[in-house]
Parts: sequence; C-alpha cells; structure tokens
Amino acid sequence: MRPDINILVVDDFSMMRRIIRKLLRELGYMNVAEAEDGNTALPMLESGDFDFLITDWDMPGMAGIELLRAVRDDPELSDLPVLMVTSESRREYVLAAEAAGVDGYMVKPFTLDALRDHVDRVFGSLAVA
Repeated sequence: MRPDINILVVDDFSMMRRIIRKLLRELGYMNVAEAEDGNTALPMLESGDFDFLITDWDMPGMAGIELLRAVRDDPELSDLPVLMVTSESRREYVLAAEAAGVDGYMVKPFTLDALRDHVDRVFGSLAVA
C-alpha cells in the first residue's frame, strides 16, 4: 500500500481516533482524516478522495455497519477498502460485517503490529482479487 493514500478513520471516541491516527503515522501513512460517526463520514467519503476507510461499529447516529452498507450500496464508493476496528468480537458481528462486504475486521484493543497486519491483509487480498 502506498504511504500517500488518503485514509478516513471513523470512531465516536476522539481518543481512539487519535490512537489509530498515531499508529497509522508510525506505519508511514500521513494523510489521515477523522469523523466521529457515519453521518459525518458518509458526506466526507462522497465528496472526498479517500482510498481507505477504517471504522468502528458502535457509534451513535449511523453505526459502522450502516456506514459499511451505505458505502457498498454507492456505485462511486463500492470498491473502497473498509477495515472494521471494533470491540465487538462476537461471531454474529463478524459474520454480519462479512455479509455487508467488509474487507477486514479487527478487535480492540490492538497493537501496531496487528494494525499493520490487517492493513496489509486488506490490500493484499485486493491485489489478488
């Protein structure tokens, strides 16, 4: 994955957004924008030039799963790689995210290495597809 890609991080907790942004910067990704929920993120995605979406599941307004579905339903955004980063580890959540078209699913808390592995897997699987 190119380090100059534009990434949108969506999480209702500002501290989590800052943590993910810091970790992405440690991985060399400097173009990171933030949104606090899906209602804020979707217009940004529709009007912006984002290459990758990292979203939480549990958020007020529009939850991450709803954002994922909206992205997949939009012809302009449907190919956008999406990594779900959430505290929801139950199987039914993972299966619902997979059914909605998520590219990767990572459970909080996580390490820098785990984030690197998941990002690499998302983009590695897209290169094969």
